[in-house]
Amino acid sequence: MPRVSTANKEKRKRYPDGFRIMQGKQEFITYNSHSSLRVWPSDAAACTHDTHYHSAVEIFLALQGEAEYTLPQEAYRVSAGQILIVPSNCPHAMTHREDTKRYMIFFEPHIFNSLRDISILSGHLEEPIYLTDESPLYPEARELLMQVVDICTEQQPMWNSRCYSLLVRLYAALGRQWMAQDEGILPKPSSIDSEIMNSALSFISQHYTECLRLDDAASFTGFSKYYFSRAFKKFFKISFTEYLCRCRLDAAVDLLTHTSLPIRQVAEKSGFGSVATFNRLFRAAHACTPTRYRALYGGS
Repeated sequence: MPRVSTANKEKRKRYPDGFRIMQGKQEFITYNSHSSLRVWPSDAAACTHDTHYHSAVEIFLALQGEAEYTLPQEAYRVSAGQILIVPSNCPHAMTHREDTKRYMIFFEPHIFNSLRDISILSGHLEEPIYLTDESPLYPEARELLMQVVDICTEQQPMWNSRCYSLLVRLYAALGRQWMAQDEGILPKPSSIDSEIMNSALSFISQHYTECLRLDDAASFTGFSKYYFSRAFKKFFKISFTEYLCRCRLDAAVDLLTHTSLPIRQVAEKSGFGSVATFNRLFRAAHACTPTRYRALYGGS
């Protein structure tokens, strides 16, 4: 009789609409095959979740009643006509009564890293986003999120991509609002340096799986490595090294989720020089080993 893996045993601890896996205070949000988004439906019993965190962004869309969220810097009472977006890896506790109706949407945000104008907003995206019915963006945000719920429920072909397209629209709307409040958040489109920096991103996306160094990217732009390093951080609010690591980790996540390649090959194909470095950086980003991540999120 074939043995059942620990991961598969864990995956059988199902809720009616999915399953939760806890490891200390870290929660692993689990998804249907070929997806990285899920919705917990509106009708649910009273619940309390002690402080925990997860790699997914959590969106609480209140329909009736009230929920209490406790985050490191602030507590929120989220009631009908309000939306709370909890960023990735943010510790939080939540409780709501039995008469509360809501939708909770969870999604993995790494796809946004490839969208340059959204990735530039990373400073804002690392903070909670709280919208009330008095917020100018609330009607649009609620409509987009309800469309996500409907599409996720129906699960017609390409439903995951359709949901993400709506989330991109939501974050684009938030970005427009932030930029209107702070004109300096993005470099001027006419800036020559801006054009060169954006070309550097294309260069990185084409060569991140190779032994790419700061000197190589600087040489491509024609700048000294010192000027390039400062300019890159100024334009994108993230260092060259951090951005390169993010690209490689995102590639590794895709390989771990959708292939059965050995971990050593995953590291190599993602651009990491050694398995030890890959394991260390992956654990720092995802709070688990690549092997553990594959067991939880892999399609097999």
